[in-house]
Amino acid sequence: MRISTTIFLTDETISPVRLARELEQRGFAGLYLPEHTHIPVSRETPYPAGGELPREYARTLDPFVALGQAAAVTERLGLGTGITLITQHDPIVLAKQVATLDHLSGGRFTLGVGFGWNREEAADHGVDWSTRRELGRDRLDLMRALWAPEPTAYEGEYGDSVRASEVWPKPAGGAPRVLLGGAAGPKLFAQIAAQTDGWMPIGGRGLTESLPVLREAWEKAGRDPATLQLVPYAVLPSPGKLAHYAELGCEEVVLQLPSGGEGEVLGVLDAYARYL
Repeated sequence: MRISTTIFLTDETISPVRLARELEQRGFAGLYLPEHTHIPVSRETPYPAGGELPREYARTLDPFVALGQAAAVTERLGLGTGITLITQHDPIVLAKQVATLDHLSGGRFTLGVGFGWNREEAADHGVDWSTRRELGRDRLDLMRALWAPEPTAYEGEYGDSVRASEVWPKPAGGAPRVLLGGAAGPKLFAQIAAQTDGWMPIGGRGLTESLPVLREAWEKAGRDPATLQLVPYAVLPSPGKLAHYAELGCEEVVLQLPSGGEGEVLGVLDAYARYL
């Protein structure tokens, strides 16, 4: 099972370049970065984990810029987002960013997508919260049209469209691996089966009960059961927890690093080395 990591990189933490080099040298499989464009101070939406919103949420680096730095100083390290707030992007521009990063990194990019939790942040991007899932579905389909080998037009139900166009570069393998994040449920599982390569559940709790439901939706959509990818995300590890994920068929797990300086982060990497 591959052991990757995630961290809220900010203007106050270890740098992307230093972290990426240390991860590759130590044998970790990948680096995934979260995204928030801004955090409105009105804070009407409660923090899902409860309590005060941690400081790093308002200070996150742009994941694509940071991962571009990480790609430039590594050769094998996987790169990914966990997650890209897909409804908060112009999908034509996002498709170009994804394709460019995947092309320049030699196919090392995983696009983790999701719909977020902060209604005020989404509203500032013009997102109607009630239709965010459907809008996200349309935007991912539009992006796939731009990654297609031949010029392909797309017109969505929620206002996004693109003419048949010449657009290069293409992602290294035709399209990056796409994982969808979010809480277990029939709507999410149907969307995973229809559009993506698998599920990126935060924390990994309840997988024993949820996985059979996801597999049923996957097979109902005509997908090959062997191709479903399950990547538990932002996990605080223990030997028993990781062994359980391996038994469930997970080929990769993403461990949470603290949003801290070099000394703190590298110390945690030393502790996590036992799981490699």
